[in-house]
Amino acid sequence: MEYCKRCLYPANAKPAIIFDEEGVCSGCRYHESRQNIDWQEREKLLREFLETYKKKFKEKGNPYDCIIPVSGGKDSHYQTYLMKVVYGMNPLLVTYNHAFNTPLGIRNLNNLVTQFGCDLIRFTANPTSVRKISRYMLKKVGDLTWHYHAGIRTFPFQVAVKYKIPLIVWGEHGFAELTGMFTLEDMVEFTKWTRQEHDMRGFEPDDLINDESGITWNDLAPYVYPTYEEIEELGVRGIYLSNFLYWNAKEQADFVISNYNFKTFSGKRDRTFSLYTKTDDHANDVHDYLKYLKFGYGRATDDASMEIRHGRMSREEGIEMVKQYDHVRPRTLDTYLKFLEITEAEFYDWIEPMRDLDIWEKNDQGKWVVNDSVVNHAHDEGIDHVRVQQVGDKTFSEHNKGLYYHDGLEENRESNEVAVRANRMDPLDFIVL
Repeated sequence: MEYCKRCLYPANAKPAIIFDEEGVCSGCRYHESRQNIDWQEREKLLREFLETYKKKFKEKGNPYDCIIPVSGGKDSHYQTYLMKVVYGMNPLLVTYNHAFNTPLGIRNLNNLVTQFGCDLIRFTANPTSVRKISRYMLKKVGDLTWHYHAGIRTFPFQVAVKYKIPLIVWGEHGFAELTGMFTLEDMVEFTKWTRQEHDMRGFEPDDLINDESGITWNDLAPYVYPTYEEIEELGVRGIYLSNFLYWNAKEQADFVISNYNFKTFSGKRDRTFSLYTKTDDHANDVHDYLKYLKFGYGRATDDASMEIRHGRMSREEGIEMVKQYDHVRPRTLDTYLKFLEITEAEFYDWIEPMRDLDIWEKNDQGKWVVNDSVVNHAHDEGIDHVRVQQVGDKTFSEHNKGLYYHDGLEENRESNEVAVRANRMDPLDFIVL
């Protein structure tokens, strides 16, 4: 397997990645290109764009001038801060409740509404329908959180049409930030095609209705996208703030922690060292584990690669994080096996045909093993030539101990002891409401 000589991504990274003649991936080049953008000019474009919508809605008497799809995470807090405080908009917050909430996620969602004084519409999917959809899509495409991605990419558009609010504001374009799927010159906006092909694995709701799944139209209400005519008549647009503003998730997390009472995880996590990402649901741990079982890399690769690109972590330090986290079976797998009413053997059997044979193979004992890893590419030729210059704000600096977990930080160790004791009392169950 080929691995990026600057970050940690493999050549089979999803949804797509490209390596150039220096062995550097498209995600790294996308991040590098941020230095060449006139961000003052981009911010001016954003401000003028938002002023147009603000004026238009004031004239129409609509109290809301945009929609922000939120989960309650650090991006939700920062997007709402930008729209409400910086640009003087009155956003309507829209949440799709996937039913897999952590206590921390519920706490942060409540904090979001309280801190910014915004109205919130929340659709809660019933657990019976969620179970049917999660089981079927786990078996079909290896994704037990299909309903979550489908819901947050669809329900806000239903709300937009119903309340006649044509502007939907997203934060970063995830695929562009991670693997460089687009360039900053593209100024890409949200499209129904991207929603279907990437977020929804190529499936629309009616594709799920069959005898095997037991799913009916009654289970699929929040996933039905408005008609083309409805979208066109209203002129619905979905913009990404990361096209207009220099996006730095760590600095933004620091900001909302300090100023708006956003809370992070405490103690060691199963799948990554980052304490401020993916805080709203722990099904993401299983979702990410599935990525590892299929493609041989996981969340630690994602998070460490971003740290490397920002110069806060060396590639060698990132490889240590991959060694420590990418392969780990999350404790919450037991919770979701119970919810889905399947055995662990069934879980692995369903995933077996989805394993990428470029990275997975069976050994003499018939067990699946990875045949390569970025760990084996720590000293590849050309790495030093493309290294990112290190900055003073190192990932595992003492002042970052609330943002990243590392055994060497005293407060992290104490927090982990508390978290372990708490987990003995709490079986890592999820909260529906």
